[in-house]
Amino acid sequence: MAVKDKNNNYRMYLVAFTIFVMAILVMIKLNNIQWLEGDYYRKLAKERTVKNFVIPANKGNVYSSDGSLLATSIPEYTIRFDALSPSKENFQGNIKPLSDSLSAMFGKSSGYYQAALQKARSNQNRYYLVASKLSYTDYMRIKSFPLFNKGPYKGGIIVEQKTVREHPIGLIAQRTIGYERTDSDGKGLEFAFKEYINGKNGHRMMQKIAKNQWKPINDNNELEPQDGYDIVSTIDVYIQDIAHHALLKQLEYYEADHGCVVVMETKTGEIKAISNLGKADNGSYYETQNYAVAESHEPGSTFKLLDLIALLEDKKVDTSQIYDTHDGVVEYYKRKVRDSKKGGYGKISLAKGFEVSSNTVLVQAVYDNYKDNPKQFVERINSYGLNKPLGLQLKGEGKPYVPQPGEERWYGTTLPWMAFGYNISLTPLQTLALYNAVANDGVMVKPFFVKEIKEWNKTIKKYDTEIINSKIASEETLEKVKAILENVVKKGTGSKLYSKDFSMAGKTGTAQANYRDKSQLHYVSSFAGYFPANNPKYSCIVVIHKPNVQAGYYGADVAGPVFKRIAQKIYTDSPPTNHIQDLNKQITDTEKKYNSYFKKVENVSAFVPNLKGMDGMDAIALLENLGVKVNVKGIGKVAFQSIAPGTKIIKNLIVTLELS
Repeated sequence: MAVKDKNNNYRMYLVAFTIFVMAILVMIKLNNIQWLEGDYYRKLAKERTVKNFVIPANKGNVYSSDGSLLATSIPEYTIRFDALSPSKENFQGNIKPLSDSLSAMFGKSSGYYQAALQKARSNQNRYYLVASKLSYTDYMRIKSFPLFNKGPYKGGIIVEQKTVREHPIGLIAQRTIGYERTDSDGKGLEFAFKEYINGKNGHRMMQKIAKNQWKPINDNNELEPQDGYDIVSTIDVYIQDIAHHALLKQLEYYEADHGCVVVMETKTGEIKAISNLGKADNGSYYETQNYAVAESHEPGSTFKLLDLIALLEDKKVDTSQIYDTHDGVVEYYKRKVRDSKKGGYGKISLAKGFEVSSNTVLVQAVYDNYKDNPKQFVERINSYGLNKPLGLQLKGEGKPYVPQPGEERWYGTTLPWMAFGYNISLTPLQTLALYNAVANDGVMVKPFFVKEIKEWNKTIKKYDTEIINSKIASEETLEKVKAILENVVKKGTGSKLYSKDFSMAGKTGTAQANYRDKSQLHYVSSFAGYFPANNPKYSCIVVIHKPNVQAGYYGADVAGPVFKRIAQKIYTDSPPTNHIQDLNKQITDTEKKYNSYFKKVENVSAFVPNLKGMDGMDAIALLENLGVKVNVKGIGKVAFQSIAPGTKIIKNLIVTLELS
């Protein structure tokens, strides 16, 4: 009995000791939590009940030079349903009218929606997807439906909003307008001007009150968001549309791999149109890379313009100098230079050699006159800035390559091969800048894409014409060069492009690419020039890579027609009313879809949209956003508008709408 009592005592002591140790450990842990880890746990508790929410800033819009929207941010809505939130009475009483409303809006049967909503409630689904990618107008409509109009707690509606970037005029110039994915990645104007267009995010402290439900702690935001500035680009929507479709038509016909076209205003350097189209796997074409900016390649015969300027400006020869084409073949260091015409052209002048794009004539002229001092020829190229990037407003500009005498890659064949556009690499925009300088009486200007940063009607920053070289050649040289470039179209390699209705000047180019690997050899067809020839307003370059050789590959056949269509459309066709209405409709359809979410740059032109059939309130909001004063008669939809669609909007314009 004594032994048993003794064992019981030991057990009691052990239990007491264990409890004592546990108490000590608890006290140590509490002490650690209170004094050593307290800050961490207090922070954790606060994070789970109080959160700093980012308030995204509204990105600025991108406008064309005539005020059309090229890119804008709009809200997009997703509607979900918490099937457990509504009471049984509310759910049963409203499921039929809610399903009828959803059916009328989205097209599926009312029975489909009744079954889907009943299933969601049976499965206790608190996040059932009802609809996605809704506009603001559609969101407001669905929010008013039976049951949903009772709100998130009684009606179960869950609304998710995000902002997406829209391009109202579609895919044209999309690569130049660009995008931004991360701080270090992106393309085009959106990325290059992100410091202006993105704005600055704000933030607000909010406290958790229920699952996924938060309320603001204070009445005001801790930091208010600052909206981004608007960008006014140099792009002209009408010219852009012409250039895009002219290039697309030619790429499709010749089944080419990719191509680009750029139209630049001669005096200013403003890029009025730029299209870059590449071939997709399914054979269609879309904006892939900005080839005009980023792709540096051997230019071929379009580079012969620099040969001609150098020879004349350095007083080496005159345009009347006669050269023997030697049956179309000349040889340098055991490598042959050939003319495209078999048998050559006999004995012809330097001017004629340029007009028919004779490789043998231009190579002989350059080599004979610069072989003892190639540095003189190369330094002229350098003086025009063609040996370095232009320093464009866009990121990702391609790097040119101009071989320099004395460097490791300078060979005996380098100079003669440069003379007909090989062993040298330029971007299309660099070649265009040279041709534009001739059209601009010798003044070489830098191409640019953005002319203004604005905050509503306030100018934040303005970009003006920047001169690269104030005079690339004398007036005498320029006059001779201009006459020869015009003759290229009248009676040279570009004669197929000649029209008595309007004048053009330029040079064809046909270059072989990957010629060192015969299995990969293909052609690059190009045309660079300006119009009208006697008083140039625009310069233009077209470059098309890998045309189907069975259909053709010469620059005059492949690239030249794109140049001609653009010049013809601009100078023989006035902008038709229906065309402007079509372009304007693309813009106003987007504005209608997203109601009044757009700002409008003041002092830039726009056109009155076709409002017939539009809800009166939407039509009023749209016109007021365009700076138009509105008089309204009646209620309902627009039956009549006092100002015809396509009319240019001017200051203090008043439009009367009759609704019925």
